[in-house]
Amino acid sequence: MINLVKNTISENEINLLIDWLKTNPRLTKGNFTETFQKKWNEYLGRKSSIFVSSGSSANLAAFYSLKLSNKLKNNVCILPAVSWSTTVAPAIQLGYDPILCDCNLKNYGLDLDHLKFLIKKYNPGLVVTCNVLGFANDYDEIIDLCKKNDIMIIEDSCESVGTLYKNKMTGCFGDISTFSFYYGHHMSTIEGGMVCTDDPELSKIITSIRCHGWDRDLNELDRTQLRNQFMIDDFRGMYSFYYPGFNMRCSDLQAFIGVNQLDRLEEMNKKRHDNFNLYKSLDKSSWDIDIDNYQFISNMAYPVMVENVNEMSKKLNKNNIENRPLICGSIGRQPFWVSKYGLQKDLKNADKIHDYGIYVPNNPDLSKNEIELISKILWD
Repeated sequence: MINLVKNTISENEINLLIDWLKTNPRLTKGNFTETFQKKWNEYLGRKSSIFVSSGSSANLAAFYSLKLSNKLKNNVCILPAVSWSTTVAPAIQLGYDPILCDCNLKNYGLDLDHLKFLIKKYNPGLVVTCNVLGFANDYDEIIDLCKKNDIMIIEDSCESVGTLYKNKMTGCFGDISTFSFYYGHHMSTIEGGMVCTDDPELSKIITSIRCHGWDRDLNELDRTQLRNQFMIDDFRGMYSFYYPGFNMRCSDLQAFIGVNQLDRLEEMNKKRHDNFNLYKSLDKSSWDIDIDNYQFISNMAYPVMVENVNEMSKKLNKNNIENRPLICGSIGRQPFWVSKYGLQKDLKNADKIHDYGIYVPNNPDLSKNEIELISKILWD
């Protein structure tokens, strides 16, 4: 079987974990969580990273922190039609006024013409981007539009760890960015995610709401300010809650895996980049991503547009090649969206993705012969 993902966590990393477990360490959130967060800041180049239970939790925390911060001019948010269910679900769950923006067919990011139209019509307070399968949005134009219109940006980079676009890492473009360390992604903590920001107020809120809304994980200055503001003494401070929070903690066990995964991340992503280039050289379709602005593409899986997606999936399955819809097609055609908002009819590119999109494996263990076999099935 040619799998979408193989051994993301290596045998050596498993042995290191076993040896560490034998020391009877603290397994819940502790020192290794702090270490992992600091190492992630160093890798990404952001000021604050908060380790949470999943990429989906990271998105939920991002949306919620903006609500609590009062930084948004209104609750209208523009969401990417080609993304993931939990890229957009927090907007519904938290009472935003959501509107879907069509994708382009060059990188599956927000379509600039549609985005401009929606900004002019709805004057949103928030725009959400999703870097699908490792491809960056057109961030120069998106950031310029958002600055001119007083709009904040959440950047979902759950599928895009390591991509370098215009000399900047994906995950460094939004006011808040999110990452996933699910088993099938670029690196894994089994389950887990990260929320990143350079804004100290948002960092404080996210750190607090991750653990119930208390102040235990805050720096001393933030903790002291909150306790003074609400006249909380040290005894009451142990169980005082400043925000209506969640429990999004991840464990030190997972952080231990993450610290060791980071040591191999560049090596794993280099293989994904090389695999992408080999696929691209063999690709006989009309799909043509604009790769001129990339210094490095950390591709999670290779996307393909085919005339009959069901027949192609059967053909790939027959040859023991795992495949999936091109993420979940159009959010605008997902049952949870249609049942609440009806069918949005201005998502023509997302509809094409929905009808014709499929993706095939790209992982660090994939061989040249396997890529050539997959390509032969797709295009010969």
